[in-house]
Amino acid sequence: MQTDSTQAAANERIELALGDITSEHVDAIVNAANSGLRGGGGVDGAIHRAGGPEIMAQCREIGYCAPGEAVITGAGRLPARFVIHAVGPVWKGGGADEELLLASCHERALELAREHGCRTVAFPAVSTGAYGYPPELAAPVALAATIEALKRLPRIEKVRFVFVDEGLLDTYERALARLRTHAQ
Repeated sequence: MQTDSTQAAANERIELALGDITSEHVDAIVNAANSGLRGGGGVDGAIHRAGGPEIMAQCREIGYCAPGEAVITGAGRLPARFVIHAVGPVWKGGGADEELLLASCHERALELAREHGCRTVAFPAVSTGAYGYPPELAAPVALAATIEALKRLPRIEKVRFVFVDEGLLDTYERALARLRTHAQ
């Protein structure tokens, strides 16, 4: 059973920021990847462009990652040490286990980070772009899953969610404030 202090400590290890995830100086950045690990648009494309061909070569070796799961590669030319490719769900209206899969890919990404000695991790807003997950529904799921994982993973010191636009940042800030209020 988790204590209130454990909940508070997990909450305090989450930051939200505007920025470019490819510029984050963290141990691992999380990529909003597709199952085929083929690269794509949005965050996925930006990470592959900035990190260089080494990341794609490693993704080809891995070959596949199921929705709700994550795999790890080196970070190429990025300032991070690793890229964790998390495959979130495609939004299908909410009745296709989207919430479970979104929570799972966040938890799995953090478990991989811990397994590889990472203390700092940066996430994008997984599944909220091309996969169509409504940000106002994705934010509380992603943040709650992260908080739960951090309770089990005390060696991860900081998780930073990085957004390219103020609308997403605002949505996640409101969701985090609600979770923090609920935890008190």
